[in-house]
Amino acid sequence: MEGDRARHDDADFAHRSVLRHEVLEAFEEVPAGLVLDATLGGAGHATALLGARSDLTLLGVDRDPDALAVAAVRMERFGDRVRLEHANFAQLGELLDRTDEPLVGALFDLGVSSPQIDRPERGFSYRFNGPLDMRMDPTQELTAEVVVNTYPIDRLTKILADGGDVPAARRVAAEIASRRPLTTTDDLVEATQAGTPAAVRRRGNPAKRVFQGIRMEVNDELESLVDALDQTIDRLVLGGRVAVLAYHSGEDRVVKDRFRRADRGACSCPSGLPCVCGSTPEGRLITRKPLFASDAEVADNPRAASVRMRVFEKGRRAS
Repeated sequence: MEGDRARHDDADFAHRSVLRHEVLEAFEEVPAGLVLDATLGGAGHATALLGARSDLTLLGVDRDPDALAVAAVRMERFGDRVRLEHANFAQLGELLDRTDEPLVGALFDLGVSSPQIDRPERGFSYRFNGPLDMRMDPTQELTAEVVVNTYPIDRLTKILADGGDVPAARRVAAEIASRRPLTTTDDLVEATQAGTPAAVRRRGNPAKRVFQGIRMEVNDELESLVDALDQTIDRLVLGGRVAVLAYHSGEDRVVKDRFRRADRGACSCPSGLPCVCGSTPEGRLITRKPLFASDAEVADNPRAASVRMRVFEKGRRAS
């Protein structure tokens, strides 16, 4: 029975890693040591990294216990080179402090995975009817149902605007509030359609952005990302790298700002002039501009269309 479940879950988590070649290239020159995969998912990037570098070990972290169960099976062949943890971004520093190995790399592949989206019972997708859940970690208390049914209109408007870039966010928030209680994803889609101006609806299904904004609130994705990047960069050894794959403009802004601050050392001097404020950079940007998926990869895997990848290296400065 357990074996049947493992095979079923493994099929459900069939997931193609985005920018696989670029991720391998980003960590090609890091020293030997420990790599953190902070969003392990189906372990596509993780297995590729361990396969390419026999001198690396891996700490794989995910909020979804189903993903961890599948990853454990897929990574069994690497034996004690792998340690898996059910945890969130706020716990990364604590987990890293438990190991004696030098942290030489960290990977963050943000957002929700395809297997999560494709399971109606998880409530992530506007395409399938299901409960208003959207929790990456099903053991946490806050759900999408709580957000849509209890948040004041002003707060709901803000999360739709900031997390989802939702046009007419206040109109949509007011429509959602007027229909309370909402219990299913179909309820939320109908409220979104009713609250969205016709001109906006003609540009595509507005529920996509609404679901994104609510999902990011449920899982505290933007705020927790700032802390996670700080904890990781602080613990990297010299020459270690952190790579982030972001699929949403808000996430990418967080990554861009944190990496630039690390690159400039919080320098307040005008751009293009020598630094005289005494700021100390933490390292250097490997990607001055984000990397994007090729047309061929997007054609093969549409999820790659919106990805932006940024890479930062600890402690080394360009000559």
